[in-house]
Order: sequence, then structure tokens, then C-alpha cells
Amino acid sequence: MPSDTAGSWTPVALSADLPPATVIPAWTPAGAIALWRSQSGRASASSDRCPHRGMRLSHGFVRGEALSCIYHGWSYSVAGGCVRIPAHPDLAPPETIRVAVQRVEESDGIVWVAVGEPALPPPRLGDLVPVRSLTLSAEIAAIETAAGGKANADGLIQLVESPWIRLLPAAQIGGTLVHVLVELERTVADRIMASRIAEALRRRVEKRQKDAA
Repeated sequence: MPSDTAGSWTPVALSADLPPATVIPAWTPAGAIALWRSQSGRASASSDRCPHRGMRLSHGFVRGEALSCIYHGWSYSVAGGCVRIPAHPDLAPPETIRVAVQRVEESDGIVWVAVGEPALPPPRLGDLVPVRSLTLSAEIAAIETAAGGKANADGLIQLVESPWIRLLPAAQIGGTLVHVLVELERTVADRIMASRIAEALRRRVEKRQKDAA
């Protein structure tokens, strides 16, 4: 993935896995985030802690254009500011009550979150389509070994035995989130096969990890 000394991009989810008015937990090298999409369709990334009592915002809910904490319902805008405190409906929340937010961009069916201030936009993967995501209990180096190739400048790993399949990995705590992609002209049957191949690769990698432990 393109990066410089100022920042980088992390592929945290598939766009299809984040429908409007939903929130899911995700992770970047900067820490845990609540990844959410407003009712109008805008994807946002907020720190995964409500500043009120520390509850995870990824356990919360989305109403309209705001993310709300499940505990006491404090709501936050895409910019991070608190916009509503249900216990005090007539109060305009102070500007000091806010959650940290990170820049989000979507391209080619992937949701990317910025860590720092990247100098370049996320890579374009226009000749590839995402199939699914899965988590492996292994580091990226072990996945590269099993796939038979190193990640390229865009972060993509091509499978030697199935070169029409690419893996887009993102390091997580204790493992790696892998997005599985196939070439654009591939059929539905090919996409199902790609999912099964990725599952087989996961089993192979995790077995090697276990045997080496």
C-alpha cells in the first residue's frame, strides 16, 4: 500500500459489509475504531471509546448521520463532535466533548482508513473485485510464503497456483485480516472457488503456525 513517513492507508473492510445505518469494529495500526456508515451512505471511522464512560462505540447504533453509544446514547457526528446527550435534550453539548476520527476513503469495493496523513490516495484496484474477508491467525510473512509470492507496491499478494486471485492483507492484533479479490471478468462460480481456496490457504497457514509453535 502506498505510504510515506507521514501516514499510510489500511484496508479495514469491504464496502458490501458496511450497509447504511450500521457500525462494526475494526482495527488500524493507530488502534481500535468504530467503522460506521450513516443513513445517507457516508462511511466514517471513530475512536472505539465513548468519552463519557468508555463504552465501545462499535457496540452502538447509527441513527441518521450520527453514531450513538449503546450505554447512555451520547451521539457523535462524522466530524467527531458530540451532537446529543439524551439525559439533557435541551443542552447543546460543549465542543470539548468529542471522539477522535480518521479519514476514510472507499474505492473499488474496499473501505480504507488513513493512519496519519498519507501523501497519496489509496491504491486503485479497478481490474479486481472483492469476494470476501477472513481473519488468519498468522502474520503477513507466513501468508506470503503460503501464497508463493510477496505483496506488491499496492499491498496485493498473487497466488502462484491461482494467479487470478489476489489477497489484500492488513495486520491485526494477533493475526491478519485478508480481503480476497478476483479478476473482474471471473464468473460467480470462480468467486465461490476463490473463497474456498482462501479457506484452504487459511487452514494450511494456521497449521504451519501451530506445528512451528
